[in-house]
Amino acid sequence: MTVQQGGILQVYHAGPLCVAGFGGKDILDTFSVKDIRDELLELVKENQCETLALDLTGVKLIPSGMLGLLASMRDLNIDIHLYNPSEDIREVLEITKLNQFMHLHDVEIPY
Repeated sequence: MTVQQGGILQVYHAGPLCVAGFGGKDILDTFSVKDIRDELLELVKENQCETLALDLTGVKLIPSGMLGLLASMRDLNIDIHLYNPSEDIREVLEITKLNQFMHLHDVEIPY
């Protein structure tokens, strides 16, 4: 598995299936929402992404701006898969009903 680094995202796979994560870091404490959104949009557009899989291991909460971005990807016909979301993230997704179009998975991610 090749990991592309250099920005906020660690990209594990790019193409119609884009797999990325944050390296086990909590994004609220570490990164700006604008920078995260810019990198995600660039990844999706450059690779004509049809499915976006995000590893949320270590991420406690998702900023509202990022939730809005993920919700807007539905309009681009991008299938969203979130891996290892925290209980707080799951609760926010349920309250906002975003869990109805995002697939949630719990898996062990070796680093």
